[in-house]
Amino acid sequence: MSYTTALLFTLVSLLPAWILDRFLGDPPYLPHPIVLFGKIIGWGEHRWNKGNLRMTKGALLALVLIFLTAMVTWSIEMGIRQISLWALIPLHIVFIFFSLAGTTLSREVLMVFDALAQSEDKGREQVARIVGRDTSTLTPQEIRTAALETLSENLNDGVIAPLFYYLLFGLPGILTYKMINTLDSMIGYHSVRYIHFGRWAAKIDDVANYLPSRLTAILMLLVSGRINLLRFVYQEGKHHASPNSGYPEAALAGVLNCQFGGPHIYFGELFDKPYIGTNPREITSEDAKKGIRINLYVEILMVVLVLLLRPFLL
Repeated sequence: MSYTTALLFTLVSLLPAWILDRFLGDPPYLPHPIVLFGKIIGWGEHRWNKGNLRMTKGALLALVLIFLTAMVTWSIEMGIRQISLWALIPLHIVFIFFSLAGTTLSREVLMVFDALAQSEDKGREQVARIVGRDTSTLTPQEIRTAALETLSENLNDGVIAPLFYYLLFGLPGILTYKMINTLDSMIGYHSVRYIHFGRWAAKIDDVANYLPSRLTAILMLLVSGRINLLRFVYQEGKHHASPNSGYPEAALAGVLNCQFGGPHIYFGELFDKPYIGTNPREITSEDAKKGIRINLYVEILMVVLVLLLRPFLL
């Protein structure tokens, strides 16, 4: 396949999917494959997260679901490709669209700041939709911080990492990554319930996000014109309990000159998360708008990179 043909295929597959995500987000009225992933994981967790050998059972659940996702999507893609490469385009558009989550999270973050402007209780209720921590006692500053932390993390999990694996492995790559990420988001916690059952899911997600999370941070600095913050991101990002989440958080904290992190309650347990950033100033709605603009510019840059580089791998 020539580079021109491969570029055209990538363009008509990826660009419409990204545009759909920008304008529609995650439409609640459409059947969503990631929701199906969640239902399968939830069924397996309810059935096997009990008794002895929980780590073994959790590992088997994660490995089997990841393997099946990769093999099923690869088989479907290869089967259709035997008929016609161009017949894959509708499939790619639909599943790339469903695998991206940039717009929905940006909207949710703005809704947090709008709700908080009305009352603290509404702010806590709104931020609870996008974070896993206990929000019942959060201060206004902690509510804003939680929203922006999630915004930076989601840029990796919801956009850059899926596109990174689409770049490398096409449709099987992006959907397999989404299965890995969904496993981690559902069972990859350090709580009493999941500490053993979800350990493999969490570790696999750590490996899968190692490169994309650092790429996300670099892209954030590039679009902000703050590449001079690379050392800051490295020093602050490694303080995070996660081997990956700290880097996008540190990039956003550096660009906004603010501070993230600190102690939080997850599933009734206190986790003493380290601080990221050195300026504990008050966060404002303007910070949210700037963070969302950064996310958009990073998405555009990543889409361009995939369009230019993916044809070499087709």
